[in-house]
Amino acid sequence: MLDYFTLKIIWWALVGVLLIGFAIMDGHDMGVGTLLPFVGRNDMERRVVINTVGPHWDGNQVWFITAGGALFAAWPVVYATAFSGFYWAMILVLWALFFRPVGFDYRSKIHHPVWRSTWDWGLFVGGAVPPLVFGIAFGNLLQGVPFHFNEYLVSTYTGSFWQLLNPFALLTGVVSSAMITLQGGAYLAHRTEGGIQSRAIKGAIGAAIVLVCSFVVAGIWLQWIEGYRITSLVDTGGLPDILGKSVVREAGAWMANYGRYPWLWLLPALGLAGAAGAALLLMGRRTLCAFASSSLAVVGVIGTAGVSMFPFVMPSSSMPAASLTVWDSVASHLSLAIMFWATLFFMPLIVIYTGWAYRVMRGKVTATQIHANEHSAY
Repeated sequence: MLDYFTLKIIWWALVGVLLIGFAIMDGHDMGVGTLLPFVGRNDMERRVVINTVGPHWDGNQVWFITAGGALFAAWPVVYATAFSGFYWAMILVLWALFFRPVGFDYRSKIHHPVWRSTWDWGLFVGGAVPPLVFGIAFGNLLQGVPFHFNEYLVSTYTGSFWQLLNPFALLTGVVSSAMITLQGGAYLAHRTEGGIQSRAIKGAIGAAIVLVCSFVVAGIWLQWIEGYRITSLVDTGGLPDILGKSVVREAGAWMANYGRYPWLWLLPALGLAGAAGAALLLMGRRTLCAFASSSLAVVGVIGTAGVSMFPFVMPSSSMPAASLTVWDSVASHLSLAIMFWATLFFMPLIVIYTGWAYRVMRGKVTATQIHANEHSAY
């Protein structure tokens, strides 16, 4: 059996992989939803847009569900604290996501322009709101979340929903939204042709520009934000002891890992290069390569946030010593080990069947196909 320290690191990496997988796979569905009202000029064009992701969107949500399940199982204290502190934000995400299954299934059932336009905007909400909220949540994590524990390790959140909407968090929300819109635009450009493809390319290039600019500004701003640093000795392989450490806040602390491991600068560089590369490739109509480049940008952006905070997972602004880290917010040694071996078996299956589904249903989606499959197409 792997030792406790190794499993803690592995599960930190696996949660990151699941979040990246969610952003790449379910993210391009959300990006397409965000672009839907703007790239489809009439009902048929919007049906073409919807059918590019229609066969896959529910399968891609496996990444979202698995990421949430992994967070619950591997980091139960983080799960409980985050979902209580970000309760109203998570409710907002949940209600936005409700529009997706209903919108996909019922949008084209009734031939009425008001009905269809309403569900088009519902799919827009379901695609645009979750990335924005998740980005805002990450911005608040980087600043610290106002929560503390009592002697029984019961957490209390002392902030409010409106406090989450601070300037830096809104900026990271823009980063997240632009990243997902770029991902969706690149995918849509690859699956469509003609006017839809041209408008998707313009939207994706615009999102790439916003992503590069906002990501650079957020990185500069982060240097002046008070980060967190552990000042006491921590038994990284020992049993979790949330309140058994000393933590200080200081400006520039989130940049410390880059000083210790300069190779980590490859992650923010990948985020910028991936976004810029996707824009250039889209200009040359190399859409599949553009989607791959956009996916690399997702890896770079999310990876940058993860390694900047490491080993912190959810820092506390009101009680720094209660900050949750990779070392003290995890499940038991046995639980992490069992889940690790289960993941080694099931993760390849998810990748294999997802790849198979995309291969079988590859190719352009056209109005001719929609007419030929009027009763089965979305």
